[in-house]
Amino acid sequence: EMLRGQLRIGVIEGDIQTEIDADRIRATQAPAIQINTEGACHLSATQVRKALMQLPIDDLDVVMIENVGNLVCPGVFELGENGKVVVLSVAEGDDKPVKYPAIFAKSIALVINKIDMLAMGVSDDFDLEKAMADARRLNKDIKIFPVSAKTGEGMEAWCDWLKAQSPEA
Repeated sequence: EMLRGQLRIGVIEGDIQTEIDADRIRATQAPAIQINTEGACHLSATQVRKALMQLPIDDLDVVMIENVGNLVCPGVFELGENGKVVVLSVAEGDDKPVKYPAIFAKSIALVINKIDMLAMGVSDDFDLEKAMADARRLNKDIKIFPVSAKTGEGMEAWCDWLKAQSPEA
């Protein structure tokens, strides 16, 4: 929503089942195509190509692909994307970069979301500095954005970076 009027974004949403996330995206007036994998742990390039044909591609600056929500399979499969971005919630734990190195090594950016939980003491066992250092050990060029989508903290830097990635920038 912060980018409305600044960047025209379309979304290809991958999930095992349901259209819940795609419906949330559509509610923001952004076009979204749902791909349900029916049990597969990742999207395929063929599925993404078919979904792209359903988007108003000429009217978009950026197409985001949300792969199925795990950190294992999506890191291994190429979808034709310009770059991978991994989203890590503090609730998932700071050990994820070392447990699932492929996705962190291949990503151009890491968004660490729900950092507001750190200040509230909800995720005392998440060490933000450790997670960032582990990600950088795997990928020295990864851009890291600690954010809270709930409070807006860090979102401006993330959105500015996204805008800079657009070919129209």
